[in-house]
Amino acid sequence: MAQTRASNRKVLVLAGDGIGPEIMRQALRVIEFFDRRHLTSFEITEGPVGGAALDESGVPLSDETLAQAAASDAVLFGAVGGAKWDTLPFELRPERGILRLRKELDLFANLRPAVVFDALADASCLKREIVAGLDLMIVRELTGGIYFGEPRGVETLPDGSRRGINTEVYTEAEIERVVRAAFDLARKRSRRVCEVDKANVMESGGLWREVAQRVRDADYPDVELSFMYADNCAMQLVRNPKQFDVIVTSNLFGDLLSDCAAMLTGSLGMLPSASLGAPDAGGRRKALYEPVHGSAPDIAGKDIANPLACILSFSMMLRYSFDMAEEADLVEDAVRRALASGVRTSDIVQPNTARVSTRVMGDTVLRELEKAA
Repeated sequence: MAQTRASNRKVLVLAGDGIGPEIMRQALRVIEFFDRRHLTSFEITEGPVGGAALDESGVPLSDETLAQAAASDAVLFGAVGGAKWDTLPFELRPERGILRLRKELDLFANLRPAVVFDALADASCLKREIVAGLDLMIVRELTGGIYFGEPRGVETLPDGSRRGINTEVYTEAEIERVVRAAFDLARKRSRRVCEVDKANVMESGGLWREVAQRVRDADYPDVELSFMYADNCAMQLVRNPKQFDVIVTSNLFGDLLSDCAAMLTGSLGMLPSASLGAPDAGGRRKALYEPVHGSAPDIAGKDIANPLACILSFSMMLRYSFDMAEEADLVEDAVRRALASGVRTSDIVQPNTARVSTRVMGDTVLRELEKAA
């Protein structure tokens, strides 16, 4: 049953499955801190999604929850999925809940930052000098491409064998709006965009290059634009990741490359994301914020999951949905100081650091917030 706390910024919280509820509890404590300290306030509504929604209503995302998401200023999402629902038909899998949210809300631009906190530079699988100071942003197109293209499915051929079909398809308009989002972000960073594709073997990749170059030349002459093939980009991310500022790419390549970039930071448990729609006449965007990691059912309920990606997703919400950069910095600085204090959840534990629970990591971030406020 949905629960609501009254305030003035509407946020729908969808904790989901697995570790989703555990990490979301810590993010909600950070949200409550802002209300308790009278820094800002939020109207929080909670609802089911994924497996939790399947158990409650028989679908991974109900029409009621979708309507709540559409009426909200932002959605804070946990994670979905688990073995309990793995035998369901494809269209009823928990993951269809998040895909429907992205599609129905037209959240076309997925922002995935890869930032290495100083205290975690040695937690990466790469050498410190390769990753220390890393701060890059991957902008992934989220509502088109091979995940949604038609035709798709599995068909039986005349000889009785089966063939799987998925279609990579993009219109100029779909490409243009996401590359514009990347250029706008780059203007607030180091003014460099790398468009990533497979134009050497895919016609759609050639169209990506043409559109990106046209948009840059017409409206963003102050931003440097380069191009790279997706396979080379994957190699360059582990060879010299600091060469990148903003990477913009398709749905499929963005999915793969952002997870590759995630491991540069030490753990998927550290990475937030934002999925943004187009601004309406009043400048308001539909938006969804979620940690990059999954539901991790193998550790669910053990109080060992890393809540920092979920907390940092809330920080992105402050920055991109509510234009509250100072408050976003406050949260990010609290996470930075919490890590500097030496506490670590299991996924990022290092020699001479203290392994702590999900709850204690949340406690540490809150203490740092209290000190700063």
